[in-house]
Amino acid sequence: MRLIATEEAVSFQPIVDALNAHARTDDDSLDMILVRDIYGDNGIRNAMIPRLTDITGERLAQMDQNGIDMHLLSLTAPGVQMFAPDKGTEMARIANDLMAEAVRANPTRFAGLGTFAPQDPHRAALEVERVANTLKLNGLVINSHTNDRYYDDPFFYPVFEAIEASGLALYIHPRAPSKMIDKAFRDYGMNSAIWGYGIETSTNAIRMILSGLFDRFPKLKIVLGHMGEAIPFWLWRLDFMHGYAATAFGGAPKLKLKVSEYFRRNFAITTSGVENHPALRYSVEVLGPENVMWAIDYPYQPMAPAVQFIKTAPFAEDVKAMIAGGNAARIFRID
Repeated sequence: MRLIATEEAVSFQPIVDALNAHARTDDDSLDMILVRDIYGDNGIRNAMIPRLTDITGERLAQMDQNGIDMHLLSLTAPGVQMFAPDKGTEMARIANDLMAEAVRANPTRFAGLGTFAPQDPHRAALEVERVANTLKLNGLVINSHTNDRYYDDPFFYPVFEAIEASGLALYIHPRAPSKMIDKAFRDYGMNSAIWGYGIETSTNAIRMILSGLFDRFPKLKIVLGHMGEAIPFWLWRLDFMHGYAATAFGGAPKLKLKVSEYFRRNFAITTSGVENHPALRYSVEVLGPENVMWAIDYPYQPMAPAVQFIKTAPFAEDVKAMIAGGNAARIFRID
């Protein structure tokens, strides 16, 4: 059984330096809690940076110890989306060049996702084309909203047109809630993975579906982590209530398919950070085993428990092999 972990975070020194500079600004967005904690001069989690920038040291040693065949590497949140458009575009190109270099240096152990700066959609579309055709990376990654705009906004259509044409899957990774909803998440540590990340990202994804984005771009493939940011558990209610919202109240547009049908057609999910067999069984049942991929969320979560989780998953060996690595190889074009 091939083990391909599909949400494995990295960063590169130029991105670290740029975020360190951003940590000194007066930006008051909710993401700044994480940025200042990790990248700030007095960050309480500065020790995370060596683990993020390491690729072939401790990371590879732990992969070997735990029998992990491959990490699908992605630039960690908040990526390049907090920068001004020119800076974000420049940082995306630098990160993608370094990602491609890392994959070329160790192609049997690492695959990689490219990124882009959605704050400049036209240059982002060009970078998507470069990721696909020149760098030949395995997919794309961004982090939920950009400048408090969600991806149902027509502002981003040029990017999605380029992504659909490339055939690459887009991983939408969490970031802290946008200023549209952030006040409720500023207490009790709710800004990050305990709650805010999932609510932020699932809200973005549902807006994409309800807006009709996937009628306009039916071949888009979106990947969500953390067991689908809880959306699989809401599909029945989404279908039921959308029927009312599209006819009697709420103003939801008519769609060609049910919400659940778009989710099964246009989305896949990973298990990153949710090592829970009942949740996995349910997700496989409602989405089909072909739409679920194993992930660790390293270095934010340890490798060994995640490996134990997938090896003991309550499925036949062929289904387990699909989730552990077969689906990732197909969706992310991994040889």
